[in-house]
Amino acid sequence: MRNPIKFIQEVKQEAFKVTWPTWKETLQGALMVFLMAVVMSLFFLLLDQVLKFFLELLLKVSL
Repeated sequence: MRNPIKFIQEVKQEAFKVTWPTWKETLQGALMVFLMAVVMSLFFLLLDQVLKFFLELLLKVSL
């Protein structure tokens, strides 16, 4: 880094090029993340219950 002032100026120029999402886009993204978390938690709950059922069935047969 030869010239820190030039570096800071370039960082400032690049910062102005950033396009931030709108509130609507941010809200949509957050809702999608929340929805996917709920869907995946229900999926894993169902999978856990199915595996538990088969494990209990297997243990009863083997005894």
